[in-house]
Amino acid sequence: MAQSDNIRNQRLQKLAELREQGVEPFANGFIPTHTIAQILGEFGTLAAPELEALNQTFRLAGRLMLLREFGKATFCHFQDGTSRVQAYVQKQVLGPEAFALFKRLDLGDIVGFTGTLFRTKTGEFTLAVTDFVLLTKSLLPLPEKFHGLTDVETRYRQRYLDLMVNPQVREVFIRRAAIISLMRQFFEARGFLEVETPMMQPIPGGATARPFVTYHQALGMTLY
Repeated sequence: MAQSDNIRNQRLQKLAELREQGVEPFANGFIPTHTIAQILGEFGTLAAPELEALNQTFRLAGRLMLLREFGKATFCHFQDGTSRVQAYVQKQVLGPEAFALFKRLDLGDIVGFTGTLFRTKTGEFTLAVTDFVLLTKSLLPLPEKFHGLTDVETRYRQRYLDLMVNPQVREVFIRRAAIISLMRQFFEARGFLEVETPMMQPIPGGATARPFVTYHQALGMTLY
């Protein structure tokens, strides 16, 4: 807990310094041209020469999940709600001031990237960044990279964190939403009406049937 508080204090200091420099750490107005999944689906199979021939600029937004710094260049992985992709950031492209700002970003920050597509020497599909904007400054650290989020209680109490770092959990939620949507469309097309039936409520129902009574400790009230 102490380490987490220390990291949060450091990031709060960065937040204040960014604002002093005129950088809005929670910017609005950035509109992506694609999701990462759309980019990968449409261009992910193209070879390096084909990507170079595109001559097209893309705008993607996502959360920084991995940073690898190499002096005057940085590779990073970022993800949105659909997938993950690599970005390549160079000092000679952004300029000294913008590159210095980028190097101050932390894992968990949400960033909007503008750039072109290419493949690295190892063949990895990558966005060559020509511009970026900080969209959300993260004030808390992500779970440790190699062990991830494994504590069951934390996973259930902090669902947002579980969804952020565990792709398989996020995929379950995506499929569940798709199934519910399909079922809703199926029944609506056949004239059915969706009605909410709460499991617990403060007013007993069920006509003359004897109601089931329970006591909600947190709310301090009787429910039926």
